[in-house]
Amino acid sequence: MQCPNCGDSNTHVADSRNSGQEVRRRRECAHCGARFTTYERAQRASLQVIKRDGRRDDFDHEKLLRSLRLACAKRPIPSGALEKLAGEIESDLHELGRADIPTSAIGDTALARIRELDPVAYVRYASVYRDFDTLEGFIEEVRGFQVEPPPPDPSGQLELIPNAYAVPAKRPGRRGRRPRITQPAVAASS
Repeated sequence: MQCPNCGDSNTHVADSRNSGQEVRRRRECAHCGARFTTYERAQRASLQVIKRDGRRDDFDHEKLLRSLRLACAKRPIPSGALEKLAGEIESDLHELGRADIPTSAIGDTALARIRELDPVAYVRYASVYRDFDTLEGFIEEVRGFQVEPPPPDPSGQLELIPNAYAVPAKRPGRRGRRPRITQPAVAASS
């Protein structure tokens, strides 16, 4: 690996981390001392997308990510979630074990994944993907989507990111005013 700073090929790995899909390596140049990061990914066979009219195109990860960003515009989605989602969708498509993927498989996989992320983004994506002709089709899609609250965590651990759709828990305790506590009257001694 050549150093991007001085071009010397004498570099060594200072730190390496495996994230499951890629290996992140922190490298240091022996000549100039500059540090830089490299990523290693397994190169998979390229996917061919079969369009509705029969044409074939290469699968474009950026195009998928762009469509997810449009559906999730102005939604409270954590940073990095869309990149992760696009990677998961692409992994799901590779797991199908076919080199030729119809556009319907990409759309169905994306809908299934985005449904778990955000209900409004799901309806937005479905409205473009399913190309609703009438208002009734759109209304049916919204009715078919029912938000189910996640099951309570049995460990009792708090969520890292609060769920915006959760019903707030009632506070334990008494209702109404607190009783006044009065001190008993002390008899004056004469």
